[in-house]
Amino acid sequence: MIVGAGEVGFHIASRLSHENKDVVVIDRDEAALRRVSENLDVQVIRGSGSSPSTLNEAGIKAASIMLAVTDSDEANLVACLVANIVSPTTKKLARIRHADYDSYHDHFREFAPHIDTIINPEIEVVKTIERLIEVPGALDVAEFADGRLQLIGMRIEKGNMLNGLKLMDFGSRFGEKASLVAGVVRNEQMIVPRGSDRMMAGDIVYFISEKNKLSGLLSLFGKEPRALKRALIVGGGRIGIRLAHLLESRSVHTKIIERDQAKCRYLADKMNKTVVLHGDGSDQSLLLEENIQDIDVVVTLTNDEETNILVSLLAKRLGAGNTITKIGKFGYFPLMGTIGLEQVVSPRLSAIDSILQHIRKGKVLSAISLHGEQAEVIEALALPTSEIVGKPLMKVSFPKGSLLIGIVRQDAVIIPSGKTVIEPDDRVIIFALREVVPKIEKLLTVKLEFF
Repeated sequence: MIVGAGEVGFHIASRLSHENKDVVVIDRDEAALRRVSENLDVQVIRGSGSSPSTLNEAGIKAASIMLAVTDSDEANLVACLVANIVSPTTKKLARIRHADYDSYHDHFREFAPHIDTIINPEIEVVKTIERLIEVPGALDVAEFADGRLQLIGMRIEKGNMLNGLKLMDFGSRFGEKASLVAGVVRNEQMIVPRGSDRMMAGDIVYFISEKNKLSGLLSLFGKEPRALKRALIVGGGRIGIRLAHLLESRSVHTKIIERDQAKCRYLADKMNKTVVLHGDGSDQSLLLEENIQDIDVVVTLTNDEETNILVSLLAKRLGAGNTITKIGKFGYFPLMGTIGLEQVVSPRLSAIDSILQHIRKGKVLSAISLHGEQAEVIEALALPTSEIVGKPLMKVSFPKGSLLIGIVRQDAVIIPSGKTVIEPDDRVIIFALREVVPKIEKLLTVKLEFF
């Protein structure tokens, strides 16, 4: 059951309906519900998610999970409270964005036991920005096993030494620098490649790497790790404040441009070392005055995605080292690479990833969407009952369109080969195309759980 038919609610409902799950969406907005009902095979109910009668009509007592993802933190909290009264056994997740609720998350079981999980997508977005900053040239960076293992998406440029190389020759040619390639995006389509496939200029290649071995892999893509010295944030909202505090803690010289004068005064009181500038981030003269050509990264975080796109394009044109752009509309994702803005973050997509982790069946530890939700990476626990335990991977049949890309065994990180054997309590990391996820979920449910 989903309370809220906005962008997050719509896309979660879309994912689940494509996986043949029974979904009910509740919202007061008739237009939002019409969009859901006309595009998705789900049930819609017009009403308040905090109304006991509406929840009963939607079948809350039969629902295994309720997601409260409206644009109002308070509405999400109240919906979970009422749902707990009507159906205590239903698992409840609430999307909470305001910074005032940060401490609430730490103590919610003390005074709000009706909420099983609180999701703050803005915290996750800042983590995503941090990972993109740390890996030069990366279009996607996902972390597993507490950050020890990374899945990274890089574009192969013309003249790169990997251009035209068969995957089966990757290891023999580059030795320890080589990696397991999980997926390739070619002509905007994600595929799980075979050993005979070649990497081509223009491809986005997703590879797995231990974090401490990343620098060698980056050199194959013509990239080198670099120290971040100067950053410019355009937009002083909640995400901007969080990011500025993070950069301050890393001794990065940081500036924030904010057009609202009252907010500038507020930011000046909140910041320790960050310089707060009152102005328009799309003002070319202001950017030149602030020596934009010397800035290592420009992060555009205003509430207007068109402004974010414009400022990022302008910053690149004026010589900024890198840009990271916040967008909200999922329809923009396929266009961003075309216009030259490939490092993109989305609070809504971060919310969906956080929610998927709790929706997936089996002992799932994390779930990450890749390249506009074309694929998903699932980290799960292999229990002794699993049929994939105790035999070489070459004798294990994973669904076509999926690939086991990593194993974490206690303190060891293993990039698997056909001879690798999974042991009980290993963390297994599986890359799967979107259409294959239900089969992976079934595998995790049937084979990776105790009965």
